[in-house]
Amino acid sequence: MEYSGDGTDGATTRMAAPTTMSSPNILNCPPPSPASSPPPPVVLSPCAACKILRRRCVEKCVLAPYFPPSEPLKFSTAHRVFGASNIIKFLQELPESQRADAVSSMVYEANARLRDPVYGCAGAICQLQKQVSELQAELAKAKAEMLNMQCQQSNLLSMIIMEMDQQLIAPPTPPQPTPYDNLSFYTEDVNMGSIYEPLWTCN
Repeated sequence: MEYSGDGTDGATTRMAAPTTMSSPNILNCPPPSPASSPPPPVVLSPCAACKILRRRCVEKCVLAPYFPPSEPLKFSTAHRVFGASNIIKFLQELPESQRADAVSSMVYEANARLRDPVYGCAGAICQLQKQVSELQAELAKAKAEMLNMQCQQSNLLSMIIMEMDQQLIAPPTPPQPTPYDNLSFYTEDVNMGSIYEPLWTCN
């Protein structure tokens, strides 16, 4: 830096200049605002799968959309039968549109396998098919009985209509009197005692 004149005057000048120039800025400028702090991180509850597996639930967890924190039994059931690694592998191989149905199928199969370790879901399917066959047989029987009743009703109606038509075409004729209907062998006016009255009387 260059100094003009004597050192004292130059020092005075150097000290006064920043004070004169900076005083308006200090009075007029607003106080510096603190740096904008980032929003606080949103703390999300881990999904039921990560909570049971005791691992950190990442943002793009494959299991989170299908095993919410409020349904821990759903994942624990599927985990006992299939295992967490197999469930994750199955879901990663499927498109997102089919994952919800796949999870429902796995949970249903796991529940059936826990109830029936031998047959699992196949046992329930066989039982349902048996019930369907029995109901179909009962339905066929009911339809046959209904058809029989309809035939009997139609036959009865046809007989009634035929009888009514015959009555309208040929009305019944009154019975003809026979020649012996007007003959009377006994009348009320005949005194039967006079026929057998004796010819003589005793005095």
